[in-house]
Formats: sequence, structure tokens, C-alpha cells
Amino acid sequence: MNNQFIQRVIFDWNRIDNDSYLKGIEAFKGIEKLDFNKPITFFVGENGSGKSTLLEALAVAHGFNPEGGTKNYVFSTHDTHSELCDAIRIAKGYRKEKWGYFLRAESFYNVATQEEEYADITHPSAKYHEKSHGESFLALAQNNMNPNGLYLFDEPEAALSPQRQLTLLMQIYRCAKEGAQFIIVTHSPILLGIPDADIYCFDNGCIHLCEYEDTESYQVTEMFINNRQMLLDRLLTD
Repeated sequence: MNNQFIQRVIFDWNRIDNDSYLKGIEAFKGIEKLDFNKPITFFVGENGSGKSTLLEALAVAHGFNPEGGTKNYVFSTHDTHSELCDAIRIAKGYRKEKWGYFLRAESFYNVATQEEEYADITHPSAKYHEKSHGESFLALAQNNMNPNGLYLFDEPEAALSPQRQLTLLMQIYRCAKEGAQFIIVTHSPILLGIPDADIYCFDNGCIHLCEYEDTESYQVTEMFINNRQMLLDRLLTD
């Protein structure tokens, strides 16, 4: 039985103007619904393929601030989110999440700043700006991950070393085992290796499930590691 908080997203493309750039995204053409059957779902694909656009729409439609944070974060430094949030309907499960967080790499600085402004005596700031970028990024993710929570992460590996990515991988896996749901946009072959996750690929003109070994993140990384000198000779030789 599917017991995820977000079980399906249904698209109504009639609510999007014909001249919208959204209708030019190949992966979105013809799609009517997308199912979420696992505690962990990844979105993968080339830059510009629509991954982050869909994740952002899911977050906004579910009540999160477009720039990130919990549902209690209400601020805007630059309003750029697309109208896709108005053209989707989220089918929710019977469970209600106890906590949630929308983490996006591009607006991390703004969210960390807002966290300081929201702090008070009973809710002291974690002072993310006083840590290195990677340390603060991981700390923000870890401080907001709990069992039975809903987490939408956009490229959470952006500031993390491979070792810290493994740390994040472990925590995501543990939280998922304790009833949390994750929908994650990533290019990381490390995070993609989490067992028993669904991977939706946005390449080749449609959104489709794929295996870990079929992702470009895995294939390019494997090819580079196994054939580094040959590839460098080919790429860097005039």
C-alpha cells in the first residue's frame, strides 16, 4: 500500500498559456500524471530538462515558500517561480507529515539569512553564516530532517564534499525508514546510489523511470574514472 504524503501529481496543461516556456520543455510534453510510490524519489537529467521547475512547483503547490525553508517561511528576495504550480494538483495520502522542508541550493544564502531573522530566545539561530558553506549546508539539512517529514531537496549535494554526501545519504536513508518522504533533484552519483529509490529521468523527451546504472551521472562518472587519461587526451588536445 502506498503510504507516501505526496502520492501523485496531476497536470492540467490547459491552465498554462500556449506561449509559456513550460510548453517548450520536452520532458513535460504529453505528461498527465506522475506517481510517487517510494519514500525516496530522485529527479535526474540534463540542465534545463525541467527537474527543478517541477520540484519547485510541487513545493509551492504544497504550501512551501518558493525560495525554500519550512512552511512558516514567508519572504521573497526575487520572485521567479514559474506558473506550473497553478497547473498541477497534488494527490495526498492518508498520512499528514509532521514536518517539512524545501531546500534549494541556489537560494541557500537567503534562507540562512532569514533563519537568523526568525530566531528568538526560544528558537535560537543555528548561525549558518558562521560556518563554512559546506558545513552550514549540511547542518541546515540535518537540523530539519526528522521521521515522518516531507522533504523536497534541489541539488543538496551542491556544497558538499563526497564524504559529506555520504553523511547526507545515511541520514536520508534513516529518515525514510522512519516514515519520511523525499523528492530530490540531484546530479550526484553518490546520492543516487541510495537503495530502493525511484529515479525519474527527464531526458530523451519524456519523464520515465530508470535504473541507477542508466543515469548519466553514473555513466559519465564511471567513464571518467575508468578512462581518465584517454578522455583528457581527447578533450584537451587541440
